[in-house]
Amino acid sequence: MTSTTSSEKIQPQLRAVRPSDAEALCAIFNMPGFRWGTLRMPFEMVEQVERRIAKSGQETTWIVAELDGKVVGHGSLVVQSSPRRSHTGEINIGLDDGFVGKGIGSAILGALLDVADNWRGLKRVELSVYADNEPAIRLYTSHGFEVEGRHVKAGFTDGQYHDLLTMARLRF
Repeated sequence: MTSTTSSEKIQPQLRAVRPSDAEALCAIFNMPGFRWGTLRMPFEMVEQVERRIAKSGQETTWIVAELDGKVVGHGSLVVQSSPRRSHTGEINIGLDDGFVGKGIGSAILGALLDVADNWRGLKRVELSVYADNEPAIRLYTSHGFEVEGRHVKAGFTDGQYHDLLTMARLRF
């Protein structure tokens, strides 16, 4: 794989998640930077990821980003199952710690929003993010998300409570 500087943008190959991705995704989920930016627990097991992949249904679009055959990130869009919230989807994104800031998150988010807009007809896409995760907030804002609320001390990471922001992108 070619080395890149943090300001260089690279275009990953995006594809649907496969059961065989569980080990690579589990390795990413257990990285300290990835875990810091999420509400996941440490020491996730491959079997847990395998079960999540197997349980993904039609309401979920789950993609991975690859570079030179290596999984370096993932993202999912989950459509709400309640008929009264079926116009809403929730986004989750995460990257290998070594590939943050290279445009991969933007590529994943762009692909998921394309599915939301042009394949599912969603009107509202929402997510939660730690209030101190400035790079993620910049990414989401650059794709039209706005902060809707702050949940004070709603997340617990590394022995401390942190605020969470709810963000959404509306298309009415």
